Amino acid sequence: MATEPPVIAAVDGSSHSLEALDWATREAVRRGLALVVVHVRTPAPQAVQEAQRREAEELLTQCTRRVSRIAPDLHPTTLTPMDFPAAALTSLSRDASLVVVGSRGLGGFRSLLLGSDSMAVASMAGCPVVVVHGAAPEEARDVVAGVAADESSEAVLDFAFAAAAARPGARLRIVHGWTMISSMLSGGPVFDREAAASSAERTLAELTAGRRERFPQVEVVREAVGGSASRALVTASATAELTVIGRRKGGESLGLGLSPVAQTTLSHALGPVAVVPC
Repeated sequence: MATEPPVIAAVDGSSHSLEALDWATREAVRRGLALVVVHVRTPAPQAVQEAQRREAEELLTQCTRRVSRIAPDLHPTTLTPMDFPAAALTSLSRDASLVVVGSRGLGGFRSLLLGSDSMAVASMAGCPVVVVHGAAPEEARDVVAGVAADESSEAVLDFAFAAAAARPGARLRIVHGWTMISSMLSGGPVFDREAAASSAERTLAELTAGRRERFPQVEVVREAVGGSASRALVTASATAELTVIGRRKGGESLGLGLSPVAQTTLSHALGPVAVVPC
């Protein structure tokens, strides 16, 4: 019996949500956690609610069978709250270890890289949120963690090390994109590029020092990359089983709790992305 909060998988019948369900199922097994499959019914007139309920039950029955094919010993529970999807999932996230959503739902437009509900949940959830853009390449074994040179990276590193430890043979790539401007803003070298690069490498070493002892089984590679942080993370995601980023402060001016780097990475990454509140 799992003592930690469950993994929540949000489904709406779209192919993206079914990919998310598959990912959530495997992650629940890896972590030894319960799985809750959630289909949110949007508010509707009384006359159509019964049809909504039947459709929800049919979808959740199909999802339960799908879970059983992947993990026969995992017996998920199901929920069908009536609310707006982002609001319902944000509320449920307060009692979850992880919320897993697809990159787009049935209402998504092909021209959009990321659905509005997925973005909203990643922005507001009380626990980490994984947005599944599709399966990672079969050969992908890396967990990539994007970190900043401040305390916001603590939660990201905790999550990334645990994710890598749960995947035998996985390598953890800790990526820090830096520029001369970011070096200046963090109190580092301003005019000496070589000194700024060395400072970024020292910061990465300091951030990972304590965790290396706690997770000796995890191979760690530190990458201080000169240039755009979001570009470095999107590039790294091409060979990653999972990319981990911090929600961070900085998106408030856009009405969201995501920083610009987090938004860009979440929208353009090539595989599953975990967004960690920090």
